[in-house]
Order: sequence, then structure tokens, then C-alpha cells
Amino acid sequence: MRNYTVVIICLLLFCSTLLSAQQRPIQSLYMFDPLLINPAYAGNQVQLSATAIYRNQWVNLDGAPKTFTATAHSGFKKRRLGLGFIVSNDQIGIHNDVGFYGVYSYKIPISRKGTLSFGLQGGYNKLILKNQGDPSLGGVVTKMNPNVGAGVYFRQDNFYAGFSVPYLLDNKVVGLENVGNVSKQQRYYYLTGGFTSKVSNRVKIVPSALIRIQDEAPISFDLNTVVVLYDAVGLGCSYRLGDAVVALFELQLNENFHVGYAYDITTSALSQYSNGSHELMINYRIKISKWHKGLECPTYW
Repeated sequence: MRNYTVVIICLLLFCSTLLSAQQRPIQSLYMFDPLLINPAYAGNQVQLSATAIYRNQWVNLDGAPKTFTATAHSGFKKRRLGLGFIVSNDQIGIHNDVGFYGVYSYKIPISRKGTLSFGLQGGYNKLILKNQGDPSLGGVVTKMNPNVGAGVYFRQDNFYAGFSVPYLLDNKVVGLENVGNVSKQQRYYYLTGGFTSKVSNRVKIVPSALIRIQDEAPISFDLNTVVVLYDAVGLGCSYRLGDAVVALFELQLNENFHVGYAYDITTSALSQYSNGSHELMINYRIKISKWHKGLECPTYW
């Protein structure tokens, strides 16, 4: 176990030499929970919305990431104010990365049906080592690392676009005295956009895109298309540059519950070692009369 730990640390340090970065978790169902990548989305559904997503990445690959996220947010003050939070637990090999962030947004009407939202988030991440007594892990920073982020989000009728930087601070994660290098949480920039096209009373098509820009790393992007049937069933696919092709499924069980599933078919060199990735989602929404009386809540799609 000790030899395995040393190998992992060496790999982390080698990767950080090339990239000077620690990758943030990548999820395939983010379009069903945009709060994960943009704090300005808080309250855009008006009603209270709570979502949990579990991702088992690169199945059968030892030490591969397993990520759990939970969010909740709601609109207040006649839709002008949004409040929420994000909780995450990212398990990778020898450590867990636990995070908690509070989220705030404020919306400004800019046309009869359009709103521009500004969002802020603040909180912390903390690494928890599985083997706390291992001396080879002495350079790993396990204290709470505070961070802040910001974003903007525009929505009008069936179109939306957003830009966000959820984590502004480049916190140190690994720094060993005998190694002239430091691994940091590099800054990410997210640019999103999409629209809903009504083909008939029974069919809608929802194309969207996400561009990821990370400091000192190549640009990455996702291209997504979901076909919605009877406003209840969503079937779709995504292409993630250099990484995976994703099959998506979403089902509206009733006015409160939605569930989703994604299967990533790995297209990178890891495909020979992994059987892909699985991701599950459940979303619960409810209109609370004390907060949302007289307000119209947007449809899911």
C-alpha cells in the first residue's frame, strides 16, 4: 500500500509539472443542474429545486474518481433574488476532496421576457487523506482552502447563455520541500449556451454547448443535443473533445421529481483500461406558497 501511495504522489507531481493544475470534476448531467458551474443560475427556476448527482468515472480503473454533488436553490423577492448552496465529495485514489459553497444571485429584467443574473459563491474545499499517518503525504495541504467565484447568466424565452469563473483562487494542494514544484487548483472559465426548438406539440430539440478554459491547459468543449418527447422524456447525446461520447436519458416522473442517467463511452487512451463512466441524477422541485405565491415557475425544458 505504501509503494502504491508513493507512485500516486509521483504521478501527481509529474502531472503538475506539465499542467500546474488539479482538474476539477467533470460531469455529464450539468445541463440539468447548471448551478454546479454558474452561481448566477441560483433561483432561475423560481421554486425550490434540490438536485443530487453521483458519478462513477472510468469503471474498473483502480483509484478512479467517484463524485457526489448536491445542490439546492430557490428564488426570493419576486424572483429578483436567488439563494442556494453546493455540497460536493470527490473521491480520487488516496484522498477525498470535500467542498461546501453558499450561492447568491440577483436578477435584472432587461426586456419583457429576458433577465440578466449576476451570481457570487463562496466557501471552501478540504482534502481528507485516507491514510493520515503516511509520511510520504506530508506535503499534501489538508487544511480548508477558501475560494470564491462569480458568474453571469442571461435567459430569454427559449434561449440562455452564461459565463462563469466558479473558483477564482489558485490554492496550493501539494508542495514538497524536496521537489521544486507545487500543484495548484487552477482557475476555470465556463462559457455556456443553448436553446429549445419546438418541432411539434410533442417534440422539442434542445441543443447546447459548454466551453471549458483552464489556465495553462488546452481548451475543452462539450456539444450536446437532447430530444424531448411529450415534455416528459429526454433522450440525447454529447461529445466531449478528446474524452468521451455520452448517451443521456432524463425522465419527468411527476411535477416534483425528475431523474436522469448518463453513460460515457471513453474515447481517450483510457478506453483500454475502463468500461466507461456512469452518472445518476435525481431532482426535486416544489413551489412554496410563502415564497413563491403568485409567481410563474418556468418549465423544466
